[in-house]
Amino acid sequence: MTRFLPLLALPALAACTAVPPQAPGDKPASYMAIGTEPGWTLEITPGLLNYNGDYGDTKILQPNPGARPSAGGERYVTDRLTVDVTHAECSDGMSDRRYRDTVTVTADGKTVKGCGGAILAPDQLAGTDWTFESIGGTRVAADRPTSLSFAADRLSGSAGCNRFSASWSSDGTTLTAGPLMATKMACAGAAMTQESAFFKLMESPVRIEFPSDGTLLLTGADGQTAVLKRAI
Repeated sequence: MTRFLPLLALPALAACTAVPPQAPGDKPASYMAIGTEPGWTLEITPGLLNYNGDYGDTKILQPNPGARPSAGGERYVTDRLTVDVTHAECSDGMSDRRYRDTVTVTADGKTVKGCGGAILAPDQLAGTDWTFESIGGTRVAADRPTSLSFAADRLSGSAGCNRFSASWSSDGTTLTAGPLMATKMACAGAAMTQESAFFKLMESPVRIEFPSDGTLLLTGADGQTAVLKRAI
């Protein structure tokens, strides 16, 4: 039976060092890569290479030897792991999610290929599905399912209470939604608060951005935001 490892939010790889420089007291940054068939993950921190292969059955932890420049990217070489990071767009093979880098790992002589680095923005919003992480700077209630889906000319979803839908258009940097049509169910507490905040946000055009962690950021003229993560 085919098994997949969970997708991870991936920060960008800094040129040559692979891990951005850290300020005193910062949590160490990490670079993540993933692959499928067989499923594997690789985490590169300033001190370690942490490889989990064969759906987690193979585990290799090695000191980070530092990145060597290579054609189109960087290379890490240890006695058990060789990692080649090539700055060429990559698809994860099980969705339309795209990454900045193509990553090849040779672990104890076995070579696998996958993707890593910054998650790239989707080619278009139509056909994508998202869930809310925060609205108005507040984390959404964990016990209230949320969603936002974009069809060719309509969006639909739930901000934790009622189902809503509207027409939508975008010029690539701004999203404009028609009046949101919603069911009339009353919800107590955080669900109604976060829904009201989202409906207010969408009353006017919002700026759309795609940070390198793969989220979708909607920002209103007053600075209020909604942060969503891709549903795969």
